[in-house]
Amino acid sequence: MPQRVTVAKVADIPDGGSVVVNVLKRDVAVFNVNGSFFAVDDFCPHMGASLSGGFVEDGCVTCPWHFWRFRLSDGAWADNPKQKIGAYPIHVVGDDVQLELPDLPVV
Repeated sequence: MPQRVTVAKVADIPDGGSVVVNVLKRDVAVFNVNGSFFAVDDFCPHMGASLSGGFVEDGCVTCPWHFWRFRLSDGAWADNPKQKIGAYPIHVVGDDVQLELPDLPVV
């Protein structure tokens, strides 16, 4: 069963807002879009900009530096869906926003 980690309280991320959390040594941007929460890597692969500061519209976050757009639902680049950033399932449990951790290999 996948593990979850609480990354914020619902009240910490207002509608239209975002926060950056560090999970497993990775910065993840968590967005609140009309009461639905999404989590993607906080890193544009083009030039490394923080996506948490980007503009969200039509289910995509737009990189604030060079306007690359990534779908919040699956991390796919809107103009070339073969390229993706990490996207993570989010669950709201009571007042907690929880990120589902990716399965890690057993070592």
